[in-house]
Amino acid sequence: MRPYRDQHDIMNIPEITIDSSLRARLQQGHPWVYRNHVSGGEHLRSGQWVRVRCGGWIAYGLWDTRSAIAVRLFSRQAVPDADWIGERVWEAWESRAAIRNSIPNTSAYRWIYGEGDGLPGLVVDRYGDYAVIHTYAESVQAIVSQVATAMRGCDPELRGVSIHQRPQDDEEGDDSPSPPPASRSPASRLPPPASRPLPPASRLLPLWGDLPPDDLVIQEHGLYFRANLRQGQKTGLFLDQRENRQAIESLASGLTVLNCFAYTGGFSLYALRGGADVVTSVDSGRGLAEATADNIALNRLDARRHSFITEDCFSLLDGYVKTGQHFQMVILDPPSFARTKGSAYAAQRAYARLNTLAMRCVEPGGLLVTSSCTSQIAPEAFRSMLGEAAVAAQRRAQIIHEVGQPADHPVPVAFPEGRYLKFIIARVLPVL
Repeated sequence: MRPYRDQHDIMNIPEITIDSSLRARLQQGHPWVYRNHVSGGEHLRSGQWVRVRCGGWIAYGLWDTRSAIAVRLFSRQAVPDADWIGERVWEAWESRAAIRNSIPNTSAYRWIYGEGDGLPGLVVDRYGDYAVIHTYAESVQAIVSQVATAMRGCDPELRGVSIHQRPQDDEEGDDSPSPPPASRSPASRLPPPASRPLPPASRLLPLWGDLPPDDLVIQEHGLYFRANLRQGQKTGLFLDQRENRQAIESLASGLTVLNCFAYTGGFSLYALRGGADVVTSVDSGRGLAEATADNIALNRLDARRHSFITEDCFSLLDGYVKTGQHFQMVILDPPSFARTKGSAYAAQRAYARLNTLAMRCVEPGGLLVTSSCTSQIAPEAFRSMLGEAAVAAQRRAQIIHEVGQPADHPVPVAFPEGRYLKFIIARVLPVL
């Protein structure tokens, strides 16, 4: 195997030593070393390559001075260089060939999913002819230019590569799994009901080629969506729910549907195309009603079967419970309720409350579609929460469909933190 850097470079990189008790987990492929497992490193800078030694086990990663994750590990063999990074980008490109070739009329997908594709802390979303990079740690900025260059070599149709610049305090965002903090005491109250408003300022910076246009339109299973890559949440759409949105289309015919935390109407559009009688979208974010209406018009769907309510979803569901209003399908796709393990308990309570209210609004025999993007809540805990919610709502819940992330969000077997998305469709029935 050819070396990626000369021997002089490898011999002179800084080395950190961690406790040998972590060796088994690291050997299995877990890509993180938490700061509380490292002594020293004060002289190191973010984005500096380091050698990690755990007994006789060695790996190479990027040091981070700010993150609770002190080192993100990349290679067991050598310090990665541009060729090594180019190989990871090409592997990710090839692994998405089925999405490009087999999913008809779809032009948006996740090209690189961080740890799942061997590039920890960095993701790339593809929208038509444009790629947008996100980083979830200060250290990962060190490889951004190499990733952008490698992407140009993979696809000659690529027209531009940009980076979605995040505020420093938001570098480890809601969908970036966070390590356990020193204290795991539960939060004293529920997290506030969150919405997905459009941020006020553009943070999209060009790395190569053209910036995507403001009016960029992508396709997803034949539906058209405006992707606001400059101001939209993340890179404009939530690509991890792509296949789940299509699942709703197959079930929505003839139903009355309530879509909570609707954002720009993704699930609502599929329900309308699937023949739902009435679809009500709800979100408290400013400008989302207009964005949803624009997407409905773009697809020439029947706007008379759709309405948008700009209101907090918790409050609205509580009001529907009190007035006895029911729907045949209720969809819950809330933002993350927890950024760290320390807030996982409060998040679990928030999910339980939300799903209890929703079940009380589902017509007997109807469907609850519930989702969580909170990485701090494991799939088993999410199912347990749903059982608790059913008891509180005095309902029975039958799981008829359960999935996680789609194929463009792969998860290493030794990295359960990467399995953040939970998606369940349950039939809601009276208690026996």
